[in-house]
Amino acid sequence: MIEWKHTDGLVPYEEALSFMEARVAAIHAGTAPECVWLLEHPPLYTAGTSAKPADLVSPERFPVYEARRGGQYTYHGPGQRVVYVMLDVAKRGRDVRCFVRDLERWVINTLAEFNITGEIREGRVGVWVQREDKPLTATGAKAEDKIAAIGIRLRKWVSFHGISINVEPDLEHFTGIVPCGITEHGVTSLVDLGLPVTMEDLDVALKATFETAMTAPSCN
Repeated sequence: MIEWKHTDGLVPYEEALSFMEARVAAIHAGTAPECVWLLEHPPLYTAGTSAKPADLVSPERFPVYEARRGGQYTYHGPGQRVVYVMLDVAKRGRDVRCFVRDLERWVINTLAEFNITGEIREGRVGVWVQREDKPLTATGAKAEDKIAAIGIRLRKWVSFHGISINVEPDLEHFTGIVPCGITEHGVTSLVDLGLPVTMEDLDVALKATFETAMTAPSCN
């Protein structure tokens, strides 16, 4: 059984870290079930293990936290659904790449519930959408914006950290960093794409698509 935890309001980042640390230890010890936590944070930046100091453009703008997850700099804030996944990767095949692929598939399936085509790109972490409404890039390719970020950490084969999906955050807040180290693409949200999606709508879609994405084999 997986516990679905939902917290209204803005959860301080330190509080979220403390909860995840304790739950991961309890899952490994067999004293607590796996957990998916849906929440929002106040405005802040997090630095992953690959973060480059130069990518923190406005270090004084919002608090900056060392997340110790994979990836680079990420923004969290109101209007963004953060999904922390505390799951036993050992019983899911002990394949980290496959687990991340499952998370990507979960996001893509969730976006499909709103008729959005989410895609992954080689060398770029997260989920992307093509922007037919924007000019072609200098190379003649279609413009692409990032709608979801993924970054996890494992301890004794139990995951924590997870996913963030932009519902209606202040996209200007992303200008304080180079999101995930990528300069040639932008950031978007469900509402920015013209969809009047609420946080509650997204939560329903996340729960509806979880089982198929996270339990059906996706890697050979």
